[in-house]
Amino acid sequence: MLLYVLGIVVVVVGLALSIGLHELGHLIPAKRFGVKVGQYMIGFGPTLFSRKRGETEYGVKAIPLGGYISMAGMYPPERAGGEARTASTGFLDTLVQDARDQSAETIAPGDEDRVFYKLPVWKRIVIMLGGPTMNLLIAIVLYAVVLCGFGVYQASTTLGVVNECVVTDASQTECTASDPAAPAAAAGLRPGDRLISIAGTPVTSWDQGSELIRAHPDEEVAFVVERDGAELTLDVTPKLTERPVFDASGQPVLDADGQPVTQAVGFIGVGPASEKVQQPVTAVLPAVWDNTVAVGKIIVTLPQRLVQVAQAAFGETSAIRTDRSASSG
Repeated sequence: MLLYVLGIVVVVVGLALSIGLHELGHLIPAKRFGVKVGQYMIGFGPTLFSRKRGETEYGVKAIPLGGYISMAGMYPPERAGGEARTASTGFLDTLVQDARDQSAETIAPGDEDRVFYKLPVWKRIVIMLGGPTMNLLIAIVLYAVVLCGFGVYQASTTLGVVNECVVTDASQTECTASDPAAPAAAAGLRPGDRLISIAGTPVTSWDQGSELIRAHPDEEVAFVVERDGAELTLDVTPKLTERPVFDASGQPVLDADGQPVTQAVGFIGVGPASEKVQQPVTAVLPAVWDNTVAVGKIIVTLPQRLVQVAQAAFGETSAIRTDRSASSG
């Protein structure tokens, strides 16, 4: 229970900090460009506490689900040099005019030239992009802490799993007397062995070791492993097996008849152990970029996915079921 409460506190504090930094991204350029900022608030609703420093009131509100800075003259009058007027022609007109009225109230005598809407366009863009830019910097810092400080789990060159046998039935969970021994187990490989070299080639990663195994089906290959601090050489004969071929996007390659293309590869029946590895600083920006691209793809494809969901729920299959229900009744 204590950890649960602590987790909630950490999330709330983290959310408040991210909101505060986001609004700081707007506040700093606004003040640098001379705009009068009346309030800098984290949260919405009733004010829990606040303190005024200079012309700006800094505070925290009760609901930490957002934040804002109040800049003088955020919205221009309807006409240049014009005054606010009451709008009653429609709901949207009323909302727009209310925003203009509230914006006009933030302009005190003598501050007419310290308003947001009188800034050059490029300065207004800088102020508005300050928050998202701060979010990006936060993401870079957090990625750096996770990748470089804590590290990430990845496949190592140490064997984590050595299968005892080769099974032909995918649903089979245990070896039987009729199942042949897996090549790795038959050769004496054990979990915990660290691969040093395969067929005379030094092994530097699990993917590279897997490629070397696949490249030698039905060939006796020398495996050099480290076990209990000593190097040991074992002769392993990878079993010939057919595996599907995948393209660069991870999709199976099909032949002219629409059948999956396969290739003959070697198989010995082992799996890697995972280890936490600290990443270099150069891995931070690519990781942030990959995540940004992934989120962008989700946003771009969201309308298409919604259409697919609607088609699955109300498309031909649903219509067929409805017809069948009607006929059976």
